[in-house]
Amino acid sequence: MKKSLIPTIFWALIIVFIIILCEFFVPVVQELFVGPLFLLPIIVFSLTGIILFFLTLKEKKKSISKKFLMLTGAASGGFFVGIFLHNAFYALATITLHIAVLNYLLEAIHVAFFLIATVVCPLAFLVGAVGSIILFIKNKNRFLIY
Repeated sequence: MKKSLIPTIFWALIIVFIIILCEFFVPVVQELFVGPLFLLPIIVFSLTGIILFFLTLKEKKKSISKKFLMLTGAASGGFFVGIFLHNAFYALATITLHIAVLNYLLEAIHVAFFLIATVVCPLAFLVGAVGSIILFIKNKNRFLIY
């Protein structure tokens, strides 16, 4: 049986998530990621999540572990996409201030992407990660996906 990269990618994703949390709450880490470097862990987090999602999607077996891993990957990948689209639609809304209907529509879309990026994706990531870790521990320290 061939060994999968999925557990390695999953644990790397968890480590990057911890680095992102430290970026907000630990002063020493805050000093490391100043200016544009602030985005580096977030970009790595999203790219790692997208890789996890597609590697898990490629697996033939169907299990609850696969669903949790796909949720984890999709949520972490969607985080950066949600931030980017929020900012893009906010910029478009400010450009179209003189067109009332279009402005209100773009405002609603940018608020929706803001909520997706700041509420939905982090909660979905935590559900997927905690579910994957619980199944990992429950099944004698091995992922059921491989």
